[in-house]
Amino acid sequence: MMKLIATFGFVGHLRPAPGTWGSLAAVVLAVAAYELGLWWLVPVGCVLATAAGFIAVPQVLKTSADKDPSEIVIDEVAGQWLAMCFTVIPLARHGVSILDAWPAYVVPFVLFRLFDIWKPWLVGRADRRGDAAGVMLDDLWAGLFAGIGSVILAGLYHAVLEPML
Repeated sequence: MMKLIATFGFVGHLRPAPGTWGSLAAVVLAVAAYELGLWWLVPVGCVLATAAGFIAVPQVLKTSADKDPSEIVIDEVAGQWLAMCFTVIPLARHGVSILDAWPAYVVPFVLFRLFDIWKPWLVGRADRRGDAAGVMLDDLWAGLFAGIGSVILAGLYHAVLEPML
């Protein structure tokens, strides 16, 4: 059961780039939930994925020689859903379809993958912990930075670029 959670239903076994597959699965589920009128499932899912990850990852790492096996993607799912919260909550408040605002799910995905791979500042610090908490925390920091970056880019677009178009 812990491996099922840690691999997000075995999505983590997809190759190449299991972390990207995990992030993509999270975005697809978030967009689907939003379009079904269940936008609130994204923040709830983020909290549940985070809690489940903090429980499952240490259990899975006990049986692994690797300190951060690539098949563990629950951390990417939690981080990606955190980034998506910065999109779905404002869009839901304004009653805008996420499909009509397509950069609203592409930008958090791209920024999250960028921060997760690049590992700047607190993302890298968490990753260097080399423990189960670090496995989860680096992606949560990446998700937070991706969400904030998405809001900044959306603000720039709507305040600067859109009026010029």
